Amino acid sequence: MNKERIAILGLLFVALMATVTVVAHMACIPLGEACYRAQLAPEFLIEAAKQGTLLAPVATVFVSGLFGLCAAYALAGAGYMKRLPLTKLALITIATLCTLRGLAGMGLSFVLPELVTLFSVVASALWFICGVLTFLALKWLPSIPPLQSNITTDT
Repeated sequence: MNKERIAILGLLFVALMATVTVVAHMACIPLGEACYRAQLAPEFLIEAAKQGTLLAPVATVFVSGLFGLCAAYALAGAGYMKRLPLTKLALITIATLCTLRGLAGMGLSFVLPELVTLFSVVASALWFICGVLTFLALKWLPSIPPLQSNITTDT
């Protein structure tokens, strides 16, 4: 399998993970407090869900929208939909945030082991993989200009 094919499959995986995340987050709105708690939402959102205020659903829709954008940019980067504005910058941002999210989750496991669950470990690993795959796509796909230019000059 060549690098371009791996990069495209990687971006498709990122789009899938982002889409699954949208569905999981949006499920919290009808399912309520227990769903927010299971997905390790911040305590203020769990309380907002318990009290029935608009904060929890509005924040959930906002965060889900961000993950939806991640999916769209991954699909655009893979060539499965029309190129979106600032695709390269968006993919660099996605790659960086996913990698940092994965590393932070793994690091947090050592600092606060009482918060470690199978869900948190798997989520951290998956987001780290998504970050690495997006960085590889940025490097390997000819339709996305490389992160670093290897331009040689004849002098």
